[in-house]
Amino acid sequence: MALIESIIKNIPGVTKPVEKQNFKARIKWTAIILILYFFLSEVYIYGIAPSQLSQLAQLAALMGASFGTLMTLGIGPIVTASIMLQLFVGSGIVGWDMTSHEGRAKFQGTQKLLAYIFAIIESAAYTFLGAVQPVNFLPLTLFLIVVQLTLGGWLVILMDEVVSKWGFGSGVSMFIAAGIGKQLFISMFNLAKSATGEFIGVVPALFDNLLRGNVGLNVLSIYLVPIIATLFVFILVVYGQALRVEIPLAFGAFRGFGRKWTLKFIYSSNMPVILTSAVLINIEVWAKLLAKTAVAGTTKMCGLLGCYEGNQAVSGIVHYVTPPSQFMLNLINLNIIPDEVIRVITYTIFMVAGSVLFSIFWVNTSGMDARSVSNQILRSGMQIPGFRRDPRIIESVLQRYITPLAVLGGAFVGLLASLADFSGALVRGTGLLLTVMIIYQMYEQLAMQHLEDMNPMVRKFFEK
Repeated sequence: MALIESIIKNIPGVTKPVEKQNFKARIKWTAIILILYFFLSEVYIYGIAPSQLSQLAQLAALMGASFGTLMTLGIGPIVTASIMLQLFVGSGIVGWDMTSHEGRAKFQGTQKLLAYIFAIIESAAYTFLGAVQPVNFLPLTLFLIVVQLTLGGWLVILMDEVVSKWGFGSGVSMFIAAGIGKQLFISMFNLAKSATGEFIGVVPALFDNLLRGNVGLNVLSIYLVPIIATLFVFILVVYGQALRVEIPLAFGAFRGFGRKWTLKFIYSSNMPVILTSAVLINIEVWAKLLAKTAVAGTTKMCGLLGCYEGNQAVSGIVHYVTPPSQFMLNLINLNIIPDEVIRVITYTIFMVAGSVLFSIFWVNTSGMDARSVSNQILRSGMQIPGFRRDPRIIESVLQRYITPLAVLGGAFVGLLASLADFSGALVRGTGLLLTVMIIYQMYEQLAMQHLEDMNPMVRKFFEK
């Protein structure tokens, strides 16, 4: 254990700012990392065949990744490390007290070390199992690809730290929002044309069909449903974010003065969906990598987790934890496919159960549990009216709210993510959900912590 602690102290990291960063400084560092992220997403690594990069591209944006570039791993190593450590702590295999500063410091340090290790493991797996295709299989080429992928993964870890300590929010969230935002913009406004002569972007394609008088139900369902579904998901997420429980507090030393302690309905924020999505993405990635056995007389490739026909999962575990993207369009056209209905049910169960599980783990490992919150209340000199100023009593009162909120909020966000994935939105629904939540949380953070530092024009917008 002493050796691990020594390694953790010496691994590369980003120091915290000595002084409190103002709004301009945080905006500057956030913008620098965002520009660097987009730049690195366009830097292709040496030794990879560009024509083979599309097979996992649909999953890339959810992990803030860009296949074939230095950002191929995205936030994968960070999230995988977090999932593994939360499961170990939550199940009691690792007996750290997450309510103490020392326990949380051990958790964060070990998570960082695991992220660096997983970057190496995932780089090797992607190279040797075919997620990225080398131009040749010479040992030097394979070694260079692994090194480049690993360095890219390590850069993401450091960039995440810069954003967390010097910028706004977290790098993990920002990279997801950036990747999905880029994908959404291209899906909506791409002016390039397909082989059939149609615009690839939904908005120009819709207007082009309207101008040509092509306004049949089929055309409207193809182009209008994704736009309406995207707006529907946006409104639902904003509504869910606005739901909250307020606990009245009073100052112990001054009678008649008090405030309210706000607990959001989506108490554990977007982390349960990020972690559950990461599990699903890992299943899909490994299913594709392991699908190496050809089925005689078909174009299927099968493996331990299921079979693929082209890039489409057609059977096995992976088939039933993958959302049917055309479900909403088929439903509108009254084309009910039993297999799609089964997939809707299994995917929803997985998302809801996974989100609830990770919501509970996240609350208990991130200082959001009843004991940690009760200590925060007591340190601020406040108490709950009608109850003695005793940490155990305040903790028991908070437990009535926090545990149900962790479960219900996790279930709600998991169900919302499932609905978003079935809705036929312009990008994968889970990614859209996460992006809206991330932007909304950043808006709240800016309005709460940096209102006084803002330019008067910007301040007026945030005060509305």
